[in-house]
Amino acid sequence: MSKLQERETAPDVYNLFLAAVLFISPWLFKLTNSQGKIDLWVTSAIIVVLSLAAIIAYRDWEEWINVLMGVWLIASPWVIGFPHTRAMHLSIGFGIAILLLALLDLFLHYEKRHPEDDAAERAHR
Repeated sequence: MSKLQERETAPDVYNLFLAAVLFISPWLFKLTNSQGKIDLWVTSAIIVVLSLAAIIAYRDWEEWINVLMGVWLIASPWVIGFPHTRAMHLSIGFGIAILLLALLDLFLHYEKRHPEDDAAERAHR
């Protein structure tokens, strides 16, 4: 299957959902830290765009940027300066989930493209 014909996978859809929830989380959880709110809005908007792009036409680089966005969400409370706030807890929690889903998606697409690796491993046993 060529890269253009690859279909979306569940992790792309879940990342899209998580990014949408992350975008509205400042209102849902009544966040008061302005740096945290802006960071959550901007990062979630980037993840929404990347997830939609991955659903429409999958490319590995989209998932790698989602991995970076997950790492950013984990590190941003200390980099930007909103530690020990509700925004920090949301950022870290969503960051871990988005990071893991992006890595899972990369793994699933790698496995789909390289079935011969598994066959070669079984042949050596």
